[in-house]
Amino acid sequence: MTVPRERERLERIARVAAAANAVDPGRAMCDACVAGLPVTGACIVLTAGGAAAVLARSDATAGRIEDLQATLGEGPCVDACETGRPVGEPDLAAPRRPRWVAFAPAAVALGAAAVFAIPLHLGAVRLGALTLYRARAGELSDEQYVDARGMAHVVALAVLAIQAQAPPGTLSPDLEPLAGFGAVVHQASGMVSVQLGVGVGEALVRLRAHAFAAGRDLAVVATDVVARRLRLDE
Repeated sequence: MTVPRERERLERIARVAAAANAVDPGRAMCDACVAGLPVTGACIVLTAGGAAAVLARSDATAGRIEDLQATLGEGPCVDACETGRPVGEPDLAAPRRPRWVAFAPAAVALGAAAVFAIPLHLGAVRLGALTLYRARAGELSDEQYVDARGMAHVVALAVLAIQAQAPPGTLSPDLEPLAGFGAVVHQASGMVSVQLGVGVGEALVRLRAHAFAAGRDLAVVATDVVARRLRLDE
């Protein structure tokens, strides 16, 4: 690799690091990732205690892609968070290895032709994933994957820095979406478990199935269950 190309790579990653100091660091980092890679959109997803939530997104479609994965329980971000390895599909309409039977066609309908997820982790600590999508099918090159991993590492460091500013035992206000999403989904799963007489894991599956069939986000359906506006046993 030539020195100029290496310098350009470092500059792209440095722009993501600089974005962490913006007024809205999550959105700014997503935008910097999009500017530095041949992708259409980006989304930062955080996980904790089995729950996942969008911290920031570059555009509405990126957010809808994550909502879709949360609802279906499958997709590149789900796999990347579980395995700790990058996961991607350069052509969702004609995948090289079909694996997301429900997610792939639904993502294509949203306007995503290719999706890639890079795990956010520091050592053995997994924080979530950086999801990237393209409106046109196409693989990322080896160098672009290296760039994406470098950007994901910077995002992971930024997330930890944000949390470090919060008082001990509390969650930073900038990370509140994670706590809110996890709490309502877990609570709704417990309520559905009682309603249907099934385990909590099966109740979550039922919640996801209902949300997908109704064309609604999982968090919205869970909120309705918790507010007693919706019962799945009726």
